[in-house]
Amino acid sequence: MSDRYIDFANSDLGRRLVGAVGLPSPARLERWQAGRLRPVEGALLLGGGPLAAKVAAFGPRLTAELFSFADEALGLPAWVAGLGSKLKAVVFDASAISDSDQLKQLREFFQPLLRSLAPSAKVVILGRAPESLDDPQASVAQRALEGFSRSLAKELRAGGTLQLLYVGSDAEDQLEGALRFFLSPKSAFVSGQVLRLGACVRQVQDWTRPLAGRTALVTGAARGIGAAIAETLARDGAEVVLLDVPQVKDDLDALAARLGGRSLSLDICASDAPAQLLEGLPEGIDIVVHNAGITRDKTLANMTPEFWDAVLAVNLKAPQVLTQALLDGGALHADARIVLLASISGIAGNRGQSNYAASKAGLIGLAQAWAPLLAKTGGSINAVAPGFIETRMTAAIPFALREAGRRMSSLGQGGLPQDVAEAVAWLAQPGTGAVNGQVLRVCGQAAMGA
Repeated sequence: MSDRYIDFANSDLGRRLVGAVGLPSPARLERWQAGRLRPVEGALLLGGGPLAAKVAAFGPRLTAELFSFADEALGLPAWVAGLGSKLKAVVFDASAISDSDQLKQLREFFQPLLRSLAPSAKVVILGRAPESLDDPQASVAQRALEGFSRSLAKELRAGGTLQLLYVGSDAEDQLEGALRFFLSPKSAFVSGQVLRLGACVRQVQDWTRPLAGRTALVTGAARGIGAAIAETLARDGAEVVLLDVPQVKDDLDALAARLGGRSLSLDICASDAPAQLLEGLPEGIDIVVHNAGITRDKTLANMTPEFWDAVLAVNLKAPQVLTQALLDGGALHADARIVLLASISGIAGNRGQSNYAASKAGLIGLAQAWAPLLAKTGGSINAVAPGFIETRMTAAIPFALREAGRRMSSLGQGGLPQDVAEAVAWLAQPGTGAVNGQVLRVCGQAAMGA
């Protein structure tokens, strides 16, 4: 459903009233559109340590406007605050910061450019994982980047976002794939996130169709976020197999036909679901997206056994059982990508959702526990944790709660199913085996959780 407050706040009258009263002024977020040629349409500014040179090498594939900030060694045109172009994207390499005194480089770099950011600007800070460093002072300084990045993300305006990527020394060849996502409108509703990039031998061969030649299974695919995920995976070149309960077979079949995919109607909690799934995937699978989920909300004092059992069965047990069946049956290909749809409720909890939050936190645990197993064959398993997403379910929430959910994020609005789908599609790419056992929040840097 539409967000009428954003419509009002961005009107001529609304801008004046919102500014005078001091109300939140959420911007319209820029999102990926078909036909776009590059991840960044506008100026990209590079600065900082040696990883900036790595980015400069493939920078022309990201944008037609590449600049450096006070760094002649990059061999790029210099950007001057107040005189240069508005910045659509910024990458700062903080990986060489090795003690607390050097943290002043963050202020020196970012302070001059903050008033020169274009609407929906994307900022990425690069560092080294603190736990990977032998020098305690360097480890402390790198850990400080998290507090800085999360705070600066909350200070950005006009739809700007910021992420921190800890880059392993063996993961530098995967920087392009990560920046193609985080510097583009595909990450419109992702902000204040911290991810670690590790080694991955696979590379994307065609950035226009990064999932070409891969087959993807999406559960709960008939409607809502599941349908958006299926559409986005198909857009990126994957052959899609769509799974949902028999009650929505007509919708499922129609979507599969439109996407040129296949449909599987089955109850994922049925005792014969693993056998049915294996029968429906005779050639195996490359990508598995466990999106199917339900809510049965009650405070714990009023929680019935039926409500508890149903949510845990669908949301948590079924993904474990079905994935284990794919592994045991040899249907999960090497270099597989598994994505679990968790929730910020599983991170921060939510009143009246003890069953739902437990199931979603369990999915995060599943990603962490199974990551080493998947890594042995070049695979990965990660969780995506959406925040407030505009769906039919959230449209049914009472007005006051719905407005609170929308505004309690740095971006001041709810996300769209497309935002979740873009994150899933990125984690499904061959190169994102560099991300394993982690959680990517698609929540606009919501107030709930970290």
